[in-house]
Amino acid sequence: MITRLVLLRHGRTAWNAERRMQGRLDPPLDGTGLAHAQAVAPVVAGFAPTVLLCSDQSRALQTALAVAEATGLEPRKEPRLREADVGQWQGLVDTEVEQGWPGQLDRWHVDPTATPPGGESRVDAAQRALPVLRELVGTPGPGTVGDTAVLVAHGAVISATTSAFLGWPVEQWPSLGPLGNCRWSLLEFRPDRWRLVQWNAGA
Repeated sequence: MITRLVLLRHGRTAWNAERRMQGRLDPPLDGTGLAHAQAVAPVVAGFAPTVLLCSDQSRALQTALAVAEATGLEPRKEPRLREADVGQWQGLVDTEVEQGWPGQLDRWHVDPTATPPGGESRVDAAQRALPVLRELVGTPGPGTVGDTAVLVAHGAVISATTSAFLGWPVEQWPSLGPLGNCRWSLLEFRPDRWRLVQWNAGA
């Protein structure tokens, strides 16, 4: 049984560096991002995971392959872990989004129910990804000591899913700050409930 979850964001892409909205588009890791993945992989291997899942978007898969090399695990692609769809904002830098939709990007950052034009809200993204976590962990009993799963995904979906998994009210979700590239959320079941042990932790 899984009683520890490491939700790892992918390494940097050139679009991250440009502050360009990625969403469902699929830019690969840049050189810095590949270095991020290589550096974080042995640290994540230190959690001794027995399961490795990843979004099927290339930036997450590339990061997961570095973790796979360090752990000996085969990454399993999971489409439900894809990044939140930001619709018409995909491919635009933040200033372009502000020009086209004044005030809406700021609202999306602070309101998990806000939906980009043609996209999905963070609540929608969590509802899509949350079953992946639930299927992994089952129903551990008090005092259960189990295994660790690593899930490699994306900033918005990890933030939203972490909050939803812990049962936080939606209005409290923005209290989690941004998750950096190749940084993680660590959730552990101890002794009788799931707890957020680390947020935005890194190598």
